[in-house]
Amino acid sequence: MKVRSVLYLPASNPRAIEKARGLDCDVAVLDLEDAVAPEAKSNARKAAIEAAMAGGFGPKLAVRINALDTPWAADDLDALKDAPVDLVVAPKIENEQQVKAISDVLRLNQRLWAMIETPKALVDLKDIAEAGGILSGLMLGVNDLAKEMKTGTSPDREPFKPWLAAVVAHARANRLLAIDGVFNRIKDEDGFMAEAQQGRLYGFDGKSLIHPSQIAPANAAFGPSPAEIEWAQKIVAAFDSPEAAGLGVIRVDGEMVERLHLQQAQSLLADL
Repeated sequence: MKVRSVLYLPASNPRAIEKARGLDCDVAVLDLEDAVAPEAKSNARKAAIEAAMAGGFGPKLAVRINALDTPWAADDLDALKDAPVDLVVAPKIENEQQVKAISDVLRLNQRLWAMIETPKALVDLKDIAEAGGILSGLMLGVNDLAKEMKTGTSPDREPFKPWLAAVVAHARANRLLAIDGVFNRIKDEDGFMAEAQQGRLYGFDGKSLIHPSQIAPANAAFGPSPAEIEWAQKIVAAFDSPEAAGLGVIRVDGEMVERLHLQQAQSLLADL
């Protein structure tokens, strides 16, 4: 599953839901948590289910439930277990038991993304990532994590670098998707692109978004560049030549290339 752009939209906003149907993000997340006031939770849940039932979404459809320790989580899960929703996003996951509890409620053809946004989640990241069930992705929740960790701000996310790497490592070890956190400054296009490129450098599959204007740059940052596509094509062509038959390592444009690089090149081209 290709996931470059994951856009959050308040489920309490009918216009936002309608707009989401035609957006070019890979995943649209109807949010029942942070974007919805307590008194609007019930109506937002109903709106999300009605939107899912109506269908017509170009992106994969996800719903972010409320945290399991809130009064709304049980009703969220009960409403979603029979809904035509591809993904359920669970905030503030802190242990494997929570992952298993959600998996027990939801349908097997639904998938769960666990948000990593508390110090406890970081400490127990290995157990969470290995919980199994319907877990298919880890998402970094940078805003809540920054608040809980009491970190300072830094344009290059210096305080988070160990955790960026850790989330990706645990995701890869368990064949999960790794989704980077949001970038809050909507008007700062250069800042967003720099952070998205950093996320890709660390190995994330895609990025969480808070505004439709961030979709195109996220898709560009987490998709292959023309230069990367050209290089992949060269590697495949070189290994397809008769001279490369039986060889594990060959030279392409002066660079030594192994068959593991061929596998990477083939995978990149297959996703185009």
